[in-house]
Amino acid sequence: MRIALAAAQAAADAGETPVGAVVVDPASGDLISVGANQPIGGHDPTAHAEIVAIRAAAAKLGNYRLTDLTLVVTLEPCAMCAGAISHARIGRLVFGATDEKGGAVVSGPRFFDQPTCHWRPAVEGGVLAEESSAMLKAFFRARRTGGQA
Repeated sequence: MRIALAAAQAAADAGETPVGAVVVDPASGDLISVGANQPIGGHDPTAHAEIVAIRAAAAKLGNYRLTDLTLVVTLEPCAMCAGAISHARIGRLVFGATDEKGGAVVSGPRFFDQPTCHWRPAVEGGVLAEESSAMLKAFFRARRTGGQA
């Protein structure tokens, strides 16, 4: 999660919402990929940190199935990202802060609990949640007051 938090800070430094993600292999401990939010800079509404990390992991491994890997993300994934996690067959999802407005795992539609969801990862939330939440709050507070994030 610390690497995901560093990626989130890099996103904030680039003017993006501070969300970071990593894909790791729990069997070996290897870091497969790192992603940071980049929809603004990339002119891509799908460039959420989770999607960036999943795309990079799939490219690196030469496989669109990421079964048995773990995705660690600083914020509860949205519906789009939950769908990508399911399609990639991520084995485990670990996230930091919940997202009452846009989250789709434990908030909102609870994507993985839907009968139409074809792959359900193991889910663990709340890991370094306060740190993840504080970074997001500071970013948006700075935005509202006209300061730098």
